Amino acid sequence: MPGFERVPTPDRMADLRAELNRRERETLSPVATFSDRAVRRHPAVDAAAGYRQAFSLDADRILHSRAYTRYIDKTQVFYLINNDHITHRVLHVQLVSKIARTIGRFLKLNEDLIEAIALGHDIGHTPFGHEGERYLSELCQQAGIGTFQHNIQSIQFLDRVERKGRGWNLCLQTLDGVLCHDGEIHNQRLTPQTDKTFDTFDAEISAKTTEPDYALVPMTTEGCVVRMADTIAYIGRDLEDAIRLKILDRADIPRAITGTLGNTNGTIVYRLVTDVIENSDANHFVAFSPDISDALKALKTFNLERIYLNPEIKLRSATIRQLFEQLFAMCLDDLATGNRSTNIVTGFLADMSERYIAAHRPAEIVRDYIAGMTDRYFLHQFPERQRPAAVR
Repeated sequence: MPGFERVPTPDRMADLRAELNRRERETLSPVATFSDRAVRRHPAVDAAAGYRQAFSLDADRILHSRAYTRYIDKTQVFYLINNDHITHRVLHVQLVSKIARTIGRFLKLNEDLIEAIALGHDIGHTPFGHEGERYLSELCQQAGIGTFQHNIQSIQFLDRVERKGRGWNLCLQTLDGVLCHDGEIHNQRLTPQTDKTFDTFDAEISAKTTEPDYALVPMTTEGCVVRMADTIAYIGRDLEDAIRLKILDRADIPRAITGTLGNTNGTIVYRLVTDVIENSDANHFVAFSPDISDALKALKTFNLERIYLNPEIKLRSATIRQLFEQLFAMCLDDLATGNRSTNIVTGFLADMSERYIAAHRPAEIVRDYIAGMTDRYFLHQFPERQRPAAVR
């Protein structure tokens, strides 16, 4: 057919990408992170990216990664629950992506970068959520490899473990947003620290590893939006899950909170998103209004006391901790003795690059192996008699 190219040429692909980059300059805020400003650690590897822009390519790589696939059976808050309507990690990251892209659209930011950060931000989470993270961190410290933090582990997976140790060569802006998401920290306002390089990024990882309370701030406005959206996505959703499981009643939520934010997830999300859009200055910062910020902080405290620290959701904690300890020791022993019939050797390390193996101590390999497990896979490392039963 006249004017129809059956096989687009490389030049045509580059032209399409250039046209999309030009549109960004016309439609996005001047402080948005433009795709042609993306920085990769190994730029030559992706010199011919076709028509996909840099951050769109990052989002695709994360979405198609093996680590992303494992989100499907990773705990968000509640584990060992026989209820298909309770939030898992895979739904959480999708909610973060949607909420953050909504905010980004109104602030005229780069939605591809927002999506990439949102989809990748929790990819380093352990089985059994923050509880599993705490147990694995204790074991890592005992083994002399430092603390375990899921945001750092997200970088470890995306940059050093995926593709059999080659990593995805993601952009600095994407990796930085993943590292700095820290959704549990309360911020009324975030102003991006724009002057980062890969040297800065590596230094921040090192500092955060040795000092878990080390403060991180994203380098892009898009990263700041995802960090806010992380909180917006989980705070009301966790309430709904707890109510569904009869851990608390909707009437238990203090009026000082519901009067400002509402008492359902839908209302809470809408009011928080609207507030961020109305109170952010895309040229300088992303922010909640003071009143909304105070109410959100109070809701976080309420959730902590009534949900996250509630003994009702920790009925199997001692068993889970024991299984983490047993599995860590067992895997270390398998590596030390050269047992080639075990899952860590036949599965995780099969065809792994020599670069990865040479750069990681046995305890670090075990950390990566366990952190990547789904809840189900973790439990199936043990005989059925050792597996804890569902609590609800």
